[in-house]
Amino acid sequence: MSTDIHGGIEFRHPGAGSDYYDGEPWTAAMDLWPLYAETDYAAFGCLFGVRNHAGFRPLAPGRGLPADLSSGMRSQLAPWVEAGDLHSPSWITWAEVASLDLTTAPDHFIGRLTWHTKSLPSLLHQRLVSEPWPSEAFSAVGEPPTDLHDATGRVEWTTGELTCMYEPLTVGAVLGPETHWSHVFAVMKALAGRFGDDGVRLVVAFE
Repeated sequence: MSTDIHGGIEFRHPGAGSDYYDGEPWTAAMDLWPLYAETDYAAFGCLFGVRNHAGFRPLAPGRGLPADLSSGMRSQLAPWVEAGDLHSPSWITWAEVASLDLTTAPDHFIGRLTWHTKSLPSLLHQRLVSEPWPSEAFSAVGEPPTDLHDATGRVEWTTGELTCMYEPLTVGAVLGPETHWSHVFAVMKALAGRFGDDGVRLVVAFE
């Protein structure tokens, strides 16, 4: 069964905690789904420790829903978390995201393979690759065109009807500018320019 992510971005009102402001401290800014609608377990594991098969050290695992969650985000997530339909709720600030070292790699895997047939490009297959490469990796995608052990970026090739790609497994590979997370992080960064790095957070739960 696949795991999907739900949630959105909030910002902290600059008047929160002051005498002149009596509204909610946090305000829902944008749902997650228009920015990110992918299912990437390496990314889920890297950020929140969910489906962390790659073995990253997650940045914000199992924090639960914030006590001061905005009403907009609470109505979207809390009833489903309480009913057990969503699990592993957590949140992360832009300050934490901005501090990520994109070169960090997990302990047990060096990269990941992705392949699909030319006739069904939307049906992707993926596997994590350890050192040395397991023999079943070669049987799945054929002999790559170059020594991938020293690859510093994506390498693509074709084998018969297969289109194949290998990329070193790092934080940058799963959360960097070439991924769909760049849209999420661009919005968070823009809001942080107004409300501060600790005044913007992503709140999520998983289905």
